[in-house]
Amino acid sequence: MRSTKVNSPANFTADILFSKPQEERVDFEEKDLIELFPFGLSLTNDSTRPFMILKDKQQEVSLPVALNQIEAGVTLTQSSQSTVPVSLHRFSESLLESLNIKLERCIFVEIKGVHQYVRLYMSGHPQYHSMKFRADEVMSLCFHLKVPIFATKNFINRSKVMSAEIVGLAEGMQNNPLLLAKTHNYLM
Repeated sequence: MRSTKVNSPANFTADILFSKPQEERVDFEEKDLIELFPFGLSLTNDSTRPFMILKDKQQEVSLPVALNQIEAGVTLTQSSQSTVPVSLHRFSESLLESLNIKLERCIFVEIKGVHQYVRLYMSGHPQYHSMKFRADEVMSLCFHLKVPIFATKNFINRSKVMSAEIVGLAEGMQNNPLLLAKTHNYLM
């Protein structure tokens, strides 16, 4: 096991344990973290992935978070004011509560290809203090549990480049219909 010291917002030092070597480096400092809040959801009818837009309190910094369609739908359902509150995360919330595990914060840490990764920091787990997930797998859970979300300015800038690449790939596929053509019996 590898151990890394990270200061928390409450000015205490947390010892973060990783069960296996991690590819990303925890190379941020607390002072570089920007807290972000849900601002909006960008939905399209084409092959572009939906994007959740996160902004800082002053709405000066924007982080596009690429989501899959299921995560975008869950996020929309959870934020709807006109319907009876329904959440796919009620079981997860009850399980975490029954185990006395609390998700403390979510920090964007890595980009691989067209995927962003976050590290969820938690308290109460007997073995883990953090776990790494693809952002498009946990954003709606973080919103549901009201977990504070953070990123560095460097990560935000790299994410803007990634989102432009995703949109560019989708436009390229639309402009070249042969890329989407069924060329084999096993392809749909």
